[in-house]
Amino acid sequence: MRTEIKKLSEEGFGVARVGKRKIYVPFTAVGDVVEIRKWHRKKKMFIAHDYDIIEFSPLRVEPKCKYFGKCGGCILQHLAYKEQIKFKEEKLEKILGFHIEVLPSPKIYGHRNRIDVVISTRGIGFRRKGTWWDVIDIEKCEVFGDKSERALKALREFIEDYNLEPWNLEKSEGFMRYIVMREGKFTSEFMVNLVTNEGSLPEEVSEYFDFADSIYWSINALKSDVSYGEPRKFWGNEFIREKLDDVVYLIHPNSFFQTNSYQAVTLVKKVAEFADGEKVLDLYSGVGTFGIYLAKRGFNVEGIEINPFAVEMAKRNVEINNVNARFYVGEDKDVENLKEYDTLIVDPPRAGLHPKLIRKILRDKPETIVYVSCNPKTLAKNLEELNEAYKIEEIIGLDMFPHTPHIEVVTKLKLNV
Repeated sequence: MRTEIKKLSEEGFGVARVGKRKIYVPFTAVGDVVEIRKWHRKKKMFIAHDYDIIEFSPLRVEPKCKYFGKCGGCILQHLAYKEQIKFKEEKLEKILGFHIEVLPSPKIYGHRNRIDVVISTRGIGFRRKGTWWDVIDIEKCEVFGDKSERALKALREFIEDYNLEPWNLEKSEGFMRYIVMREGKFTSEFMVNLVTNEGSLPEEVSEYFDFADSIYWSINALKSDVSYGEPRKFWGNEFIREKLDDVVYLIHPNSFFQTNSYQAVTLVKKVAEFADGEKVLDLYSGVGTFGIYLAKRGFNVEGIEINPFAVEMAKRNVEINNVNARFYVGEDKDVENLKEYDTLIVDPPRAGLHPKLIRKILRDKPETIVYVSCNPKTLAKNLEELNEAYKIEEIIGLDMFPHTPHIEVVTKLKLNV
């Protein structure tokens, strides 16, 4: 069946009509004419997996990555970047009901400061689009940058020289599971974390990655396929550093940090611009990304985070930046006395704010809320719930994730007078 792509779905798939059926076509653009032969059902969606593009849309550009269309990572790399921004603005308007400007990323290649690369019997790389068992073997990752090529070359040599067994995804057995690369984009410091099953890693690993500032060996002995492990040993530095504006952050293999450092600078500046008053509560504070940046600008900051390790890292970041900020372990639903703070900063997980926290906000009514969201749908739901006491004063979208359908949104809410 031949048909034209008329729009993109929220997931970034082209939407086509085959009879009365709506078919979602990956890696297509508005204006493409496609010949669809086969599709499969995934949840409530019909997704094309056997199709050809007969006529190409003028909105297309040549993808920089040679694995585009196979790798499941960057599904919008074929769209001109201005079209990606337009798509994200339209997506936000559909979800939130009004137009929101999306600020482009300063860089759209080499911008990611972390990638998690699978080491498997099928190859070393990323998942093939739509699968969990198949892997696209890669030489480098364009969105991470050139250091990925050097690290992957060293990894292959290391595995071959010591006859190390890659992980079998289908049987959940083997030894070498992941290589996780992290880079301070503003410091050029580089970390390699090798995640393995239980076993013995040759000490010579440090010779293969002698260009890295920090090398970690972490253990994941579970069947679960995750790139997280318990550190067993490290060579070189315990941490690498990243710098956002004038603030330095320590990066550990198991600490969360915004993955686009260049746009993260814009993000922390926006949060600081939206904050009012003197006393700030940084909820879901993580390693102190927002809190320490605000403390550097004279705010009196307290942070609450459920992850004890993140709190430990936040306290280290306080020390190296010499700022007035205190961080504690706690849960969002247990926080009390919000009225003590001039500004409440929330950066919740994709599920959004806990209902108990919503009730406490409406009870205590802090003057200003700065809401950082990675999920516009839960943001829309929470904004509706807060609407009885708060109004949106400012809102902006940030493209933290070029070539993907994801968007970060920062909203300033003020208490109704």
